Amino acid sequence: MPVWKSSSSGASPGSGDAFILLGTVVRPHGIRGELKVCPHTERPDNICCYRRVYLAAVGNSEIIECTDVRARVSGRMVILSVPGCTDRNRAERFVGWGLWLAASDLPPAEADEVYLYTLMDKRARTVDGRSLGTIRELLGGGQERLVIRDGDHEYLVPAVRAFIVAVDDTEVVLDLPPGLSEMNR
Repeated sequence: MPVWKSSSSGASPGSGDAFILLGTVVRPHGIRGELKVCPHTERPDNICCYRRVYLAAVGNSEIIECTDVRARVSGRMVILSVPGCTDRNRAERFVGWGLWLAASDLPPAEADEVYLYTLMDKRARTVDGRSLGTIRELLGGGQERLVIRDGDHEYLVPAVRAFIVAVDDTEVVLDLPPGLSEMNR
């Protein structure tokens, strides 16, 4: 059975490498250039373990690699300190930017675990063999959901262990409760 570790994936901040969106900078924190980050991960405290992250704005080609970052959890937010961002004015620049991690910097998943971003572009089917389509997106916001599309049909399926019973290189098998797939059509 899969156990979920990390969160959403999106357009990578760099070249063809896979990057994981860890959170979004929502505002400066204090006057020393710290950034308040709204995490998009299941476990925000994991952000504290990464020493190299990337800041990138959607629709902006600028990517900033940040090494030797420091982070701490404060309530539901993460306070991030990056070298070179030493005052509130500099921190203001990053509001709205994404905090990214290279997938290659993730610790290896355990034998019974899977990173959600690895489900992207896999075919999804139910345990009784009904094809639902292809997993195209991951939606965050509390409960992560798989967005499965097949032509004009779209299904939103909670990304929870109880529903995902098998994952291989090309396919995800789902055991959905009665009515869930019909409710999403």
